[in-house]
Amino acid sequence: MSRALYIFDLDGVIYRGDTPQPHAADCIRRLTAAGHAIYYLTNNASRTRESFAQKLSAMDIPTEPRQVMNSSYGTVLWLREFGQVASTVMVVGEQGCFDELNAGGMRTVTPGDGHQPDYVVVGIDRSFTYQKLWQAQTAILNGAVFIATNRDSTFPYESGIAPGAGSIVAAVAEAVGRQPFTIGKPETFLLDQVIKDSGIARERAIMVGDRLDTDIAAGNRAGVKTVLALGGVASREDAAIAEEEMRPQVIIDNLSELE
Repeated sequence: MSRALYIFDLDGVIYRGDTPQPHAADCIRRLTAAGHAIYYLTNNASRTRESFAQKLSAMDIPTEPRQVMNSSYGTVLWLREFGQVASTVMVVGEQGCFDELNAGGMRTVTPGDGHQPDYVVVGIDRSFTYQKLWQAQTAILNGAVFIATNRDSTFPYESGIAPGAGSIVAAVAEAVGRQPFTIGKPETFLLDQVIKDSGIARERAIMVGDRLDTDIAAGNRAGVKTVLALGGVASREDAAIAEEEMRPQVIIDNLSELE
C-alpha cells in the first residue's frame, strides 16, 4: 500500500477535553508503523503547536510540533502570504494565539491598550468581556482588517459541549456589521498548507473529523477523502441529512475502524 497522509482533527476525534478518545493512541501507532504520514489539523487557537504536541505526547501519542497545524499558526502563514510581516495585530483570544503570532513576527496588542492595529484577530477567549468587544469594534470600524481564527460555534469536552470561538466572532461581527475573513476550517487554507508541508499527493490525503460543517466540509472542498469519526459532535443521523458538501465518504464508530 502506498504512503497516505492522515490528517486528524483533535477535539472530538483524538480527545475530548483532557481525555483521549477510544483507540486513539493505538490507531496512530498502527498507521505510523505502516509508514503513513500523520498530521493534526485543529481550529483551536488557544494553544501553540508546541503545547498541542506536548498534550498529545502525554497521551501516549508522540508528536512533533511540525505535525500540528492550528488556526493561530495558520493566521501567521496567511499574514505572511497575503498580509504583512510585522503587522500590528489586536488579539481577542488566549495566550497561545498571542504566542504564535509573536513568534511569527507580528506585533500583538490587547484590546484597550491605545494602539490602532492593522488587523483584529478573534479566536476563543474564555475571558471575553464587553470591553474587549467594544475595543475590537472600534479598531475594525477605524480600518483594521477583521480576521476569525475559526467560526466553530461549539467544541466538545468530556461531558458535553461548550461555546466555541464562533460565538465570540459572531458578537464582533454583529457589532461591526460585517463578516470576517476566516482562516480555519471549513476554509481550505490550513488543509492545503498541511498537504504542501507533507509532500504527499492530494489524492493520498484523508481528513478525519467529527464535525460536518468544518472538518468534512473542508476535506470535501479540498478534494480529499473524508472520514467522520463518531463520538464527537456529529452523529450518523446528522450525516444522513447533511448537505452534499458536508457528507462524509466514510463513517466510523471509533478510530479502531480506520484503514
